[in-house]
Amino acid sequence: MTDSTSGIVTALLAGFGTGLALIVAIGAQNAFVLRQGAHRHAVFAVVAICAMSDAALIALGVTGVGAFVTAWPTALTVVGLAGGAFLITYGVLAARRVLRPSPDAALTATGKATGSARAAVLTCLAMTWLNPHVYLDTVLLLGSVATDHGSLRWAFGVGAMLASLTWFTTLGYGARLLSGLLAKPGAWRVLDGVVAVTMVAMGGLLLAGV
Repeated sequence: MTDSTSGIVTALLAGFGTGLALIVAIGAQNAFVLRQGAHRHAVFAVVAICAMSDAALIALGVTGVGAFVTAWPTALTVVGLAGGAFLITYGVLAARRVLRPSPDAALTATGKATGSARAAVLTCLAMTWLNPHVYLDTVLLLGSVATDHGSLRWAFGVGAMLASLTWFTTLGYGARLLSGLLAKPGAWRVLDGVVAVTMVAMGGLLLAGV
């Protein structure tokens, strides 16, 4: 494997790991996808909207933050510091959830699926595009971390996009198999532990490169 190919693969895997660590969290969107999948209702549309929306926002982050840094090179230091701080903060919060799990630290498929396919699509769009947290994760955080990879930032971005597609596809189509596991707080403590280690390590590397 050439150095160029190795660099692309490394950036791709880094993007996949970082993206997955940010996406895998208890939230309304994941609960909605799980519920739709468990009821096998409008699963393809819901998964496609979530994955494509993330891809668009990640691309916006990689392009926008990258252009900002290109126009103002000094911003690379600012972006690196901000991105590293964000990642470490996420890691600390995940570690806190491991040590002090919330009573409702689980993701369940309880409740009815959204009535019609049109209603499911509109609900999914609203949960995705009207959620400020999504913009923080994709545009700002992933965009800033991608910039640290320089010319390979798009490989990082594609890795993050693949992570989103993998997670939502698994959650939607594997809902019936995963619902029992994800309903156990213990499973989320393990996931949060992995997230904590990944986020702190990535944040440390990002700060070290500033």
